[in-house]
Amino acid sequence: MVKLGFWQLQRAEEKQLLAQEIAAKADAGPNSFSALLRQDPGSRLTGQKLQLSANVLSGKQLLLDNQVYQGRVGYLLLQPLQVEPEQPWLLLELGFIPAAEKRSELPEILPLPPRLTLEGRLWQKGSNPLSQELLAEAGWPKRIQNLNWPQLEHLLGHKLIPAVLQPEQLEGVDLPRPWQPLPMSAEKHLGYALQWFSMAAALLLLLVWWRWKLNRH
Repeated sequence: MVKLGFWQLQRAEEKQLLAQEIAAKADAGPNSFSALLRQDPGSRLTGQKLQLSANVLSGKQLLLDNQVYQGRVGYLLLQPLQVEPEQPWLLLELGFIPAAEKRSELPEILPLPPRLTLEGRLWQKGSNPLSQELLAEAGWPKRIQNLNWPQLEHLLGHKLIPAVLQPEQLEGVDLPRPWQPLPMSAEKHLGYALQWFSMAAALLLLLVWWRWKLNRH
């Protein structure tokens, strides 16, 4: 329990540093797609601004399942873009779409213009420790469970930038685009650390009391 408490403190520190990094990126100007390609493959992209023009790859929309917005369950609608020929594609977040009452019914998706000029910020979705598989279903738009980049590249038959672009504005698309760059805040990690330390202290007191009872007999 004590080790778990210290681990949560470490995670809180990491989240604080990441939040500061995202805030610094928010104050910086947008990068070009070419500059993005020149970055180290292991760079953290969340919060980085990007400006580009791209071709819309129609008919390849993705529905990222199990999303919740304002108490409603639904999907994040993602659209692959081709920015430059022979270069990795980039996923564009069109926004949140509520799910239908029947699981078998997928939402209706309006077509986009063939080419878009966009400015927005990148985010990289954190991995789910319980499931990381793509679990793509048949048909298009294609419902998926996770952004598993290698499996998604295999599905689309093309390399991808391992991040999603959330645009500042998207003409003709009136869907909410919730911004959650950190799935769990530093404050929550601190709260969990306090819980683990409290349980460890309670267990220690219980053991001391039990030992005292044994000694009395």
